[in-house]
Amino acid sequence: MHSFDITLENLTKMEGHADLEVRVREGVVEGVKFAITENQRFYEQAVRGQPLTSAPQLMSRICGTCSIAHLLCCIEALEHATGIQPTPQVQLLKKLTMYGLMIRDHALHLYFFALPDLVGKDSILDFSESDPREHKLLHDSFDLKRAGNMLSTLVAGKAVHAPYPTVGGFLHVPDPAAVAKVVAELKRVRPLALDLIQTFADWDQRFSRETEYVALATPDFSFLDGEVITSKGVCIPEEAYLDHLINVALPYSQAAGFEFEGQEFVVGALARLNLNRENLHPSTRRDAAEALKLFPSQNIFHNNVAQAIEVLHAIDHAVELLETTAFHPEPVQRPVLTKEQTGVGVIEAPRGTLYYRLTVGKNGTIKKANIVVPTAQNQISIEKDIAHLVQNALETMDKPAIEREIEKLIRAYDPCMSCASHFLKVKWVDPGR
Repeated sequence: MHSFDITLENLTKMEGHADLEVRVREGVVEGVKFAITENQRFYEQAVRGQPLTSAPQLMSRICGTCSIAHLLCCIEALEHATGIQPTPQVQLLKKLTMYGLMIRDHALHLYFFALPDLVGKDSILDFSESDPREHKLLHDSFDLKRAGNMLSTLVAGKAVHAPYPTVGGFLHVPDPAAVAKVVAELKRVRPLALDLIQTFADWDQRFSRETEYVALATPDFSFLDGEVITSKGVCIPEEAYLDHLINVALPYSQAAGFEFEGQEFVVGALARLNLNRENLHPSTRRDAAEALKLFPSQNIFHNNVAQAIEVLHAIDHAVELLETTAFHPEPVQRPVLTKEQTGVGVIEAPRGTLYYRLTVGKNGTIKKANIVVPTAQNQISIEKDIAHLVQNALETMDKPAIEREIEKLIRAYDPCMSCASHFLKVKWVDPGR
């Protein structure tokens, strides 16, 4: 029987650092440790004492790739704490801001991180311009990502660390001439999103492990307002989400793991498609009907397909909103505090459910912050999936093949530290030596 250890250290080609240890004895996987070694960023402490009006921009610096998710979730929590009710136009602008993020962020993951696995290349930089398929995929990646950047810039001011969204409203509204250009570009790249869906739907990457899925179900799949639901039928309001999470101390990881009512769970695009796909835009449901037959799914690799479908939905709904809305300047609502207040923000970030709980003093400064990010919620499930994969592969794959499959699986989750196309090479240790 197989006995060996897998040790994967200092994954510097990721956003942050992570280590992986797998222990196999006599053909049985005895343990998996996926250790996030640089997840403590101390923003929960750094934001204390800061004015609530500057807190969203500060918190957006937690992450460069999904800064807009942190920005909007922080704003939502502070608006709930101060009693601000966003106007219909502000809520619409928030949706468009999220759509720009989803197009850009999902395109980054799918083309630059996951696609090389599908075509058998180490990096998208290894794609050949002389190969028609690889040439198309390479140029599609830039076109689709650019369209997301354009939408974000139009609505939020920038694609990263957007300056327009603020507590109580937006500092700028889209210019009609610029709206027309963005709509034209979104329509132009829509076929590329359809091709992306088909590319990942055709990828026969087999895997299945039963687990629970959790997501914020929104009536129009806008990633913002709704209720938290699970694959076991639990339905809870946003503000009660943390009451159902159990913080699990992982002594080998700087990031705490989480369980939902005592069980590991999965958040992200796969969870959203499993639980909320009926609320996708009608055009998306029509044109992605074949790929949607894959859901509900217990295959984490279908997270890639789910992200591609979300790109199409973001395009379809953004075009509809931009074409049917006449934007007009609105004054930003100013927060009024007479006592200490606490507010909760819950949104669907690209990688899953993002939770903010902020307490604001009557002087308008942050007194306490609690943030739960998607990757921390997925950490325990990632470990269990790795154990399941390795156990099933022991009799059919050699060590290098198992290594590659582990890398593919972790990338399928699109963890927040994943900012490179591959891991460092695994160091295999034979305990018999």
